[in-house]
Amino acid sequence: MGSTAPEEYDALIVGAGFGGCHVLKTLRDKGFKTLAVDDGDDLGGVWHFNRYPGARVDSKVPLYEFSNKEVWSDWNWTVKYPGFAEIQDYFQHVEEKLHLKKDIRFNTHITAARFDDSVDKWHITAHDGSEFIARYFILCIGSFAKPYIPDFKGIDTFAGVYCHTSHWPRNGIEYAGKRVGVVGNASSGLQTIQEIAPDVKHLTVFQRSPTYALPMRQAKLTEKDQDKSTYEAIFGKRRTMFAGINQEFNWDSCVKATDEERQAFFEGLWEKGGLLFWLANYQDVIIDKEANAYAYTFWRSKVIQRIKDPKVAEILAPEIPPFFFGTKRATLEQRYYEVYNQENVDLINAKVNPIKEIVPSGVITEDDTLHELDLLVLATGYDAVTGGFTAIDIKGLKDKSLREKWSKGSHTAYGMATAGFPNMFFPYGPQAPTTFCNGPTCAEIQGDWIASALEFMREKKLTRIDAQEQTEAAWREQVNMIGNMTLIPQTQSEYMGTNVPGKPKEMLNYLGGLPRYVEQIEAIRDSGYPGFDLK
Repeated sequence: MGSTAPEEYDALIVGAGFGGCHVLKTLRDKGFKTLAVDDGDDLGGVWHFNRYPGARVDSKVPLYEFSNKEVWSDWNWTVKYPGFAEIQDYFQHVEEKLHLKKDIRFNTHITAARFDDSVDKWHITAHDGSEFIARYFILCIGSFAKPYIPDFKGIDTFAGVYCHTSHWPRNGIEYAGKRVGVVGNASSGLQTIQEIAPDVKHLTVFQRSPTYALPMRQAKLTEKDQDKSTYEAIFGKRRTMFAGINQEFNWDSCVKATDEERQAFFEGLWEKGGLLFWLANYQDVIIDKEANAYAYTFWRSKVIQRIKDPKVAEILAPEIPPFFFGTKRATLEQRYYEVYNQENVDLINAKVNPIKEIVPSGVITEDDTLHELDLLVLATGYDAVTGGFTAIDIKGLKDKSLREKWSKGSHTAYGMATAGFPNMFFPYGPQAPTTFCNGPTCAEIQGDWIASALEFMREKKLTRIDAQEQTEAAWREQVNMIGNMTLIPQTQSEYMGTNVPGKPKEMLNYLGGLPRYVEQIEAIRDSGYPGFDLK
């Protein structure tokens, strides 16, 4: 294929998840010749590959779906928090309604892209040598495109099976009756642990930091529960909420509340479940240490009563918090803490007894204990937000690489473009609401803005739009200013990029909330894109 002439499009989209599907549909409807490509062999993006045991969403439906009436009008979910198989079924329903696949090239991994400033077009190359030319290059790869696997000594000598949760094979891995080790306990680790625990011979969990898990409160849904007459209002409201869901922070002060008021409020959030104890809590919990301590103490009181062994409880929910509540993404659990009451489950505090080496028979920890394993699950997270972008060899003006530009920190205009890389856009990327926003909400808002920019360019007969350096400098300053008002920079986490060795520590997400973000990007759109060079 590499010897054939490159295919040419108005826009080439990388990714076929929520973002890619929405942008493809929107641009196609506006008359742009558009192609999307994706690593996988079907729709879904990260949900095409998320198939590890227990994988499911942590945003409830109908919030976690497209707002397109053509799609939701005759679709019903079976539970509040669907698992990966049902989400994959949902994307097949999306295809039945929107017919997107005719404009998608699957099993196509983009390796490089170069901007040709003589014609204002991108030359894009895939792994198999396929070449594409496009006026606009739109990266809808999401924030979890590049898994992070620690450089464990001896990992390739392991005689059993080892696998990162993001690469779980479609036909599964047999774990029943096996000795299984799980490294990591954030969302994918927690979900795997609570799913496999009833069936394994023995489970060893290697935990570096505790996860502050909240009760999911899973529930089955009937058609009656999914009153479609309310959906347009629900989807309208989610665009006006801080995190793109249907709940807002309590703008009263946690510190100033009486003990009785605070306890009653916390109990109410806890009983409702989901992410509310994180995203609908008192606003000062995320900015004030005293308020944060109240939230952590309440959370811990709920957790430790479920764990029989006090020593295990102290590892899972320490009396002294190892980091501030809410400064890492909250996880949702259904029976996670009860797992550690099983006699065949060991919890290793990898903070004080880290993994020293992996050998053919298992894992050796710093105290020279051999933990014999048949299966090793690496739930070690991602090179989040920026990793998927810098994994591609992208070169803009003057042959400047994106990898080089962001090597000391990301610089963007409104979290959707970056100076020196004209006609390139990226929803759900760095310095946008991204991982502090409901995915479909963010994908639709940013996707619509990008589509409007392309439409503006076509109407004005322009061929190049490039963010100005002063625009991205001002935006970076705003992102950091708001972020530094919170406790988040004081925690080592994916939010700050510090989970990956050598990655610059920076505020990767815009924390001003969706309404404030939308107000700013709509003002830019309505004013003819000031802060961008147009040609």
